[in-house]
Amino acid sequence: MNRLSSMEAFVRVIETGSFSSAARQLRIGQPAVSKAVAQIEKRLGVRLLLRTTHRLTPTESGQGFYEHAKRAIEEAEEAELAARGAGAALSGRLRICAAVTFARLHVMPHLPAFLDQHPALDIDVVLDDRNVDVIEAGIDVALRMGSLIDSSLTARRVGQGRRLVLGTPSYFAKAGEPRTPGDLAAHQAVIYDQRGGGSGWTFRRGAAEVAIAMKGRVRATAAEGVREAVLADLGLTVGSEWMFAPELHSGRVRTVLDDWTLPPIDLWTVFPTGRQATAKARAFAAFIEARLFGARLFGG
Repeated sequence: MNRLSSMEAFVRVIETGSFSSAARQLRIGQPAVSKAVAQIEKRLGVRLLLRTTHRLTPTESGQGFYEHAKRAIEEAEEAELAARGAGAALSGRLRICAAVTFARLHVMPHLPAFLDQHPALDIDVVLDDRNVDVIEAGIDVALRMGSLIDSSLTARRVGQGRRLVLGTPSYFAKAGEPRTPGDLAAHQAVIYDQRGGGSGWTFRRGAAEVAIAMKGRVRATAAEGVREAVLADLGLTVGSEWMFAPELHSGRVRTVLDDWTLPPIDLWTVFPTGRQATAKARAFAAFIEARLFGARLFGG
């Protein structure tokens, strides 16, 4: 490895906490990562890592070297792009993260166009409905929805999406159509059991405000489960418009209580804390934001 590659290996070790995780992210063998770190320690004449049975942690010198190495890698990438000019191609590997169903419906279909624009770029897609630790997972940019609990994150609000009461026409034919929020008490609800979901909702219409606790026999911790349960006529749900966009378009799912509004859901682009977002991450964030606005899934 050259010096810059060795620094990148060290940075990944610090961020993931292990040689094996760093090696997986870099797609090289673990011995190569261990050797790179050992060579840095030998060259500097100081110990950079404390090794325990569960995790590698930086020494004081290691933490300082990590911060400088991180900046050096980012500055080298930015300098290369600046030297090539405005038309410079992005290259290397970009790691993005998003919720499973959101990515399946609204990210993956757009990747061919993005990759066509940047033929020297490879993309790792990390899919998880939970909030992944972007530093530990080596994520360059994550797409998240709802309220951001961690105020230390570097984030930009892309827009807001609507929440709706949705169900299949066959479900409503069988169970009846709710005319007011209070009617939901007589219905089975499929509940999204994650942050941004739940059973308690506040409906608003003009000056009127109605709080409802929905009940249901089915709870799912992933949006994909909510979708499949609703499409199987197990109940209605309160869901984001993006979650059922194809079925709303085809008529397989429809909305009720349209004269009432629910709290909208925010979409954010999230970047690792404490450093400038890379050119690759910024380019992807701008690309996917344009595609989502084009599809009218999120408003400003």
